[in-house]
Amino acid sequence: MTRTILAAPLTREGFAPFGDVIDTDGAEHFPINGGMCERFHDLAKVETAGPGARVLVSIFKGKPYAFPLELTLVERHPLGSQAFMPLSPAPFLVVVCPDGPDGPETPRAFVTRAGQGVNYRRNTWHAVLTPIGAPQDFLVVDRGGDGNNLEEHRFAEPWTIRLPEGISA
Repeated sequence: MTRTILAAPLTREGFAPFGDVIDTDGAEHFPINGGMCERFHDLAKVETAGPGARVLVSIFKGKPYAFPLELTLVERHPLGSQAFMPLSPAPFLVVVCPDGPDGPETPRAFVTRAGQGVNYRRNTWHAVLTPIGAPQDFLVVDRGGDGNNLEEHRFAEPWTIRLPEGISA
């Protein structure tokens, strides 16, 4: 049995149950630095919990995956949110799952557009970083500190994720 998900464009409304879309469209903004810079303010809620919790800022260098993607693993972070902001205008794939009584439920897949990032809420099941078509660098904001901040789930049966027409891997 093939279980296939077609990725949709990433929107604030579609992604809201899982976290924040990091995007300047429609965001609160105001001039700073004598009017020479525009600040797009408070784009994501950074969450940290547990002993010794602190915010980390890192750069991840991701390699692209082959499509259609066979999704076998998702993960979540019980002690903190995790934000990914691409450092190039290339799209990337975002896959999230609602949490159910027996673990992650049916995945939802999104494709970003240039300038969009995501912030996964604490405890949100999501796929690993998935650049499309070429290596890509990301600014990542997540939690450091004591405690186990990673849970993984392997699906008994994989899901197949397909990209929409016009997006090539």
